[in-house]
Amino acid sequence: QVQLVESGGGLVQAGGSLRLSCAASGDTAGRLSMGWFRSAPGHQRESVAVIPMIGRIRYLDSVKGRFTVFREYDRNAVYLQMNNLKVEDTAVYYCAATYSSGINTDAPYWGQGTQVTVSS
Repeated sequence: QVQLVESGGGLVQAGGSLRLSCAASGDTAGRLSMGWFRSAPGHQRESVAVIPMIGRIRYLDSVKGRFTVFREYDRNAVYLQMNNLKVEDTAVYYCAATYSSGINTDAPYWGQGTQVTVSS
């Protein structure tokens, strides 16, 4: 089992920045694919930025150039730096992890979610 705890959400004005953090604990001896997903009212959960064990970092098209995902492998942590936030980025953001080589919405491990609200 892997436990994930997110932090760093909040309320910010459009154009502002936030950094989300996610720490993994538990059975983390193996390498994990980790990433960030989000859910907004009326929308399906979508992949925002992921770092798979195999392959390249992937970003949602709408966040490219504004968001950066990065890992601290010795801390089993993943971060999402969000700059130039837009109202449409408002959502609950979730950290996810899997021992699979790739990661998507069927990952087995999820954090509790952190609310990001961007005001105009």
